[in-house]
Amino acid sequence: MKKYALISVSDKTGIETLAMELEGLGYTILSTSRTAKHLRQFCNSLVEVSDYTGFPEILDGRVTTLHPKIHGAILADRDKDSHLRSLEEHGIGRIDIVAVNLYPFAEVMMKENSSHEQIIENIDIGGPCLIRAAAKNYRNVTVLCDHRDYEPTIAHLKQDSQIPECWSSYLAQKAFAMVSNYDAVIADYMEDFRSETVPEEDMPPFIDISANKFQPLRYGENPHQKAAFYTNRPDGWKVLHGKELSFNNIMDIDASLRAIRLFTDPTVIIVKHCNPCGIGSGNDLAEAYRRAFATDTVAPFGGIVVVNRRLDLEAAVMINRIFTEIIIAPGYEQGVLEVLMKKKSRRLISYEPSFLLKASNTHEIKTMQWGYLAQ
Repeated sequence: MKKYALISVSDKTGIETLAMELEGLGYTILSTSRTAKHLRQFCNSLVEVSDYTGFPEILDGRVTTLHPKIHGAILADRDKDSHLRSLEEHGIGRIDIVAVNLYPFAEVMMKENSSHEQIIENIDIGGPCLIRAAAKNYRNVTVLCDHRDYEPTIAHLKQDSQIPECWSSYLAQKAFAMVSNYDAVIADYMEDFRSETVPEEDMPPFIDISANKFQPLRYGENPHQKAAFYTNRPDGWKVLHGKELSFNNIMDIDASLRAIRLFTDPTVIIVKHCNPCGIGSGNDLAEAYRRAFATDTVAPFGGIVVVNRRLDLEAAVMINRIFTEIIIAPGYEQGVLEVLMKKKSRRLISYEPSFLLKASNTHEIKTMQWGYLAQ
């Protein structure tokens, strides 16, 4: 019986190798039009989904894979005779591998020039259906939604001619989590379009915590704890100089940015252990720093300084008089970075002022042993 692998991806990283390896293992590649166009030069056995189903893509590609010949081929339980008879009766093959990733909704949403219509058009419908169907039938179908899983999956097929259940169940769990995260980001975006005629609840009936792992960390708040940084907004700030940020550094940076967003005049805030220990505003950053430092002349050592203007040389020289571990600014005047970079153990960070205009998280959540507190 012919073996099918369905490949339909937005992120095409590694699919050429995946398709060629699968074809070499005897799979016929099914693919949607855009992915097929990319793969055709690499595969001899490629079949477009519309040719397989006998039904064309419609609505400018909004309906492509939503067809019984696709979902029946994925969802059929190979251990049930009734399912196999149904496949044979309707001329449906078996799709054993589903490699699918989704429209880049979050990436399009975060672009400043994206219209609402463009963002909505990047809500994937067919992709999540394929992923969920394959994940549900993980004992018979392998679902691949992360290009990092292509190589180990091929290795399993070459070694055993099949996928061990421990691997396919791991991929299924990962797939469900990815789709859940994808939908949560969409729901969060749609919250901004709540009609004014719909009464706002005091607190939502449920809360989705949705973010992608952006950066693994060496350890958490303490050395014995594992940790990572998760976010859907990695473009808000970046490290210009210094070693990798720690868990506690990122906590301090968050506290600093939460505080500085409250001020419009030239302002300097000195933060230590997530708490402001000095705040000053003035006609310029130099005056603001003098006032902030005067609040507490001891605590600033080894702390964080955040400003809300491009950091000029006069203020930078003042900050440089004591050891300041992290300096955060929306930009740096000419020559300032060269002065501040002389201390190698220091981190220098720039942030986009527009990043502070609207918080991506509307609720503050505290993790408890048996649940969450939100406010």
